[in-house]
Amino acid sequence: MEEKIIKTEYSEVMQKSYIDYAMSVIIARALPDARDGLKPVQRRVLYDMHELGIKYDKPYRKSARIVGDTMGKYHPHGDSSIYEALVVMTQEFKKGLPLIDGHGNFGNIEGDGAAAMRYTEARLERITQEAFLSDLDKDVVDFIPNFDETEKEPGVLPAKFPNLLVNGSEGIAVGMATSIPPHNLGEVTDAVKAYMLDETITTKGLMKYIKGPDFPTGGIVTNKDDLLEIYETGAGKIKIRGKVEIEKGKAGRTNIVISEIPYPMIGANISKFLMDVAALSESKKTQDIVDISNQSSKEGIRIVIELKKDADVDNFVNMLYKKTRLEDTFGVNMLAIANGRPEVMGIKEIIKHNVDFQFQVAKRKYTTLLARERERKEIQEGLIKACNVIDLVIEILRGSKDRAMAKACLVEGKIEGIKFRSKESKIMAAQLCFTEKQANAILEMRLYKLIGLELEALINEHEETMANIYRYEDILDRRDSMAQVIINELDAIRRSYGKKRKTVIENVAEAVYVEKKVEEMEVMFLMDRFGYVRCIDLAAYERNKEAADSENRYVFSCKNTGRVCIFTNTGQLHTIKVMDIPFGKFRDKGVPIDNISNFNGEKEVVIAAASQMSLNLYRMIFVTKTSMMKVVDGGEFDVAKRTVAATKLAEEDEVISVVVLNDQKQIVLQTGEGYFLKFGVDEIPEKKKSAIGVRGMKLNNNDYVEQVYFLKSGEGQTITYKEKEIDLQKLKTAKRDGKGTKIRVS
Repeated sequence: MEEKIIKTEYSEVMQKSYIDYAMSVIIARALPDARDGLKPVQRRVLYDMHELGIKYDKPYRKSARIVGDTMGKYHPHGDSSIYEALVVMTQEFKKGLPLIDGHGNFGNIEGDGAAAMRYTEARLERITQEAFLSDLDKDVVDFIPNFDETEKEPGVLPAKFPNLLVNGSEGIAVGMATSIPPHNLGEVTDAVKAYMLDETITTKGLMKYIKGPDFPTGGIVTNKDDLLEIYETGAGKIKIRGKVEIEKGKAGRTNIVISEIPYPMIGANISKFLMDVAALSESKKTQDIVDISNQSSKEGIRIVIELKKDADVDNFVNMLYKKTRLEDTFGVNMLAIANGRPEVMGIKEIIKHNVDFQFQVAKRKYTTLLARERERKEIQEGLIKACNVIDLVIEILRGSKDRAMAKACLVEGKIEGIKFRSKESKIMAAQLCFTEKQANAILEMRLYKLIGLELEALINEHEETMANIYRYEDILDRRDSMAQVIINELDAIRRSYGKKRKTVIENVAEAVYVEKKVEEMEVMFLMDRFGYVRCIDLAAYERNKEAADSENRYVFSCKNTGRVCIFTNTGQLHTIKVMDIPFGKFRDKGVPIDNISNFNGEKEVVIAAASQMSLNLYRMIFVTKTSMMKVVDGGEFDVAKRTVAATKLAEEDEVISVVVLNDQKQIVLQTGEGYFLKFGVDEIPEKKKSAIGVRGMKLNNNDYVEQVYFLKSGEGQTITYKEKEIDLQKLKTAKRDGKGTKIRVS
């Protein structure tokens, strides 16, 4: 067969392929449907459990069986994603209304993961069966082929309430993400009823019923006034706090008890919260904490912080709100698939999509039920009629040679070949005109149906069927009747599964935390050869001065309110607040400097102290390997960032010296080849930190500045260069950008 090569633009192929991939992720993986509030994997898990018969009143089945069956039939994307979806649908602390009843270890609120699927078991919750799956046999939704077209699966489940609002949803697609908070089932059903009774109702009107999100973890929403805009636009930020209670502790102390946490704190963030509180004590932000304990159990969250007797409790609680995740933000972006495309919707649009879907489902359901009742009516009428002429029917059956002959007589009155006892029977038989279905029912009728009570039951059943037909026709003909049926179902769901609201909705003023002023004191900064840093008090340094100077690379005094500045060879400046450096005893190990700063993998040129929080009191002299130099005002480094670019460097250049300009009068540059150049510091111009600077001395090819020395007025300085002592004061003073003098060593 001859090959056919299609030439096309590579960028067009990439663009089309990426768009196809993106749409597949958006529509078929990551985003929920506005109608049933489920992602495809969740819908497939629930439908597979329904198909397997794992109902709420049946025994639990292994999760591995459910996952394997779902993957093999409907969701060929790996077992981990299926099991994760199953686990989340069982967790009461994540879902306002769990859809699966889990048996075994399905994780907990503190972030411990679920056990492997071979150890856990699951079955459907009762509400899932009643509100999502019970009507699937009534042709209420379209079934679509699965991935290999060997099975059929529902394109959507006939949810009887807006599950998208009740359980919320989170998902990341390509170029978009959804984040919908959970809400109270009772409030949502009330809002749906209000919308059905008045479709012109506003979002503000709906909020008389839906007060706000209702997180499974409780908590307090603090920006009630922002909710209207969030619910109208479908996007915004909800501020939520944990619930704090004050209890009396031992020995007159006060206990801060956290009984509810913000929803975003679920999981590992609880342990991070405990670490953050401990860090506040270690960093001396507060000295009020005596003990922290996590006493949480199956009964609920209980985190206890024991405070000192004289602690300012209100200020401490405000500090927790400001400095930890006890007050957090839930970003709302109510994005879902509506009419086959992703759309950000407010609560009214979400309710509208669900209500429209409810009417579609109800129409299909009662159309199917009406057809079934009409079929039953036809058969019942045939049986009643047959009972009235039962003797004739028996005579026809006894006189016929086969089933086909008897059926032809019952349907069309054909009497040829049938033996009758009398002419009257023959004449009556010729007048019979049962329908096909009636004739089949008569032929399959058992003799006990001829008992008087059975006949009476058949007549009663027919009357019930006629009543159902009348009711279904009324529901299909009148929208009000259909609406009332939907409202009745919502009321039943609310009565059976409604719960009290857990989250409090109110307007709360922003927490004001007054940080206690730290008493300013002089401390000694120590950094050893391994990069571990610590601060000690002056008295401890004086007692161990000799050991401190010999064991550490950097030793200098600084204020505890100041900052330590690290200038590196790559031209970066890293600043560390002295308060962030551990303060302790002389023999304490300290912490690695890169743990408390962004300094990592670079070579420090100098580490110096800024005695004030501001650097604008200093002027810095920079010298690089290629002899570029400048003076920079320290105010340029006085920024909030912990890391800034201290200078601009040419390619392959690096900083070799950074010095605070005080009373230095002269500078001496020494190169690797032994050239020395001495000139006045006043020849170095002041430049911006973004400038490269000016050349200090002319260098030979492959030569570089190796050392920089500074001389003060009237002070001599002797150095040793290759075992030769050189008095820098006796060097000839020249001009900047000269060649310098070569020191010859015999």
